[in-house]
Amino acid sequence: MRKKPQIGLALGAGASRGLAHIGVLQVLEEHGIKPDLISGSSIGAIVGALYACGISPKMMEGIAENLDMRLYYDVSVPRLGFIKGDRVEELIRLLTKGKTFDQLEIPLRITAVDLKSNQAVIMDQGEVYKAVRASISIPGIFVPVIDGDKVLVDGGLLERLPTRVVRDMGADIVIGVDVGYRGQHGDPSNILGIILQSFEVIELALVDSIINDEDIYIYPELGDINPMNFDNVKRCVEEGRRATLEVIDDIKKKIEEFQTKS
Repeated sequence: MRKKPQIGLALGAGASRGLAHIGVLQVLEEHGIKPDLISGSSIGAIVGALYACGISPKMMEGIAENLDMRLYYDVSVPRLGFIKGDRVEELIRLLTKGKTFDQLEIPLRITAVDLKSNQAVIMDQGEVYKAVRASISIPGIFVPVIDGDKVLVDGGLLERLPTRVVRDMGADIVIGVDVGYRGQHGDPSNILGIILQSFEVIELALVDSIINDEDIYIYPELGDINPMNFDNVKRCVEEGRRATLEVIDDIKKKIEEFQTKS
C-alpha cells in the first residue's frame, strides 16, 4: 500500500483578503485533498483554527457573509491600539467552542511575534482562541496581548506565510497560501490603512526570502481589496477558488510523485 503524504497547509496573513483561504479549502476538499497539518498567521490563524475545529469551508463562508465585523471593533483610546480586541476574542472563542489545541481535529500551530524578544512565537498549547487573538494583533490597530513577560502582536510581521512552521510540523508536501500585499496597493483612505500597508511592505521582503521551489504556492489576486473591509466575502472566496484551481493539478502531481517514491 502506497504511503499517503502528510500535507501541510500554511495560511498567510492579509487581513480581510484572508477570506480567500475559505475558497482554497473548498477547492481542496472538492478534489479529495484534506490537509493533515495547518499553520496560520493573523487571518490565516482564524481560518485555520475554524477548520481544525471541524467547521466546513462552506459554513465558514456563510458565517463570513452574515457577520458584520464593524460590530466587533471595540474602539479604544489609542494608547496601545485603536481596537481593544475583547469582542473579537469572544467571537473567536464562541466559534472555536473554547477548544484547546489538543482537542482539534487537525494539528495546528499559530504564529505571533514577541515585541520584547523580537522573536516569532509559535503557539500550539492552551486555548486556541487566545492564540488567534495574539496572532491578529496588528501593531497600532489592535491592542497587543500580554502573556507573562511577552508582548504579542501579529504573527505576519515575521511569518506572513508560515510555510516553515508547517514544514517543521512534519509536512511532506507544503502548500502556502499568500493573500498579502504583492506590490498592488491602492491609496490608503485612513490612518489604519497607512499602518497596515506600511507593515505589508516590510512583510513582502520577508516572505520573498522564504520561497522554496519544493513547495506549492497559491496567490489569490486581491490587491484592490481594502484589507480592513470585510464586505467582499464572495469576491475573496471566489478568487481563492480560482487561484487554487490554477495549481490543483500540480498538487495532485506532487501527491502522486510522493506515493510513487514511497
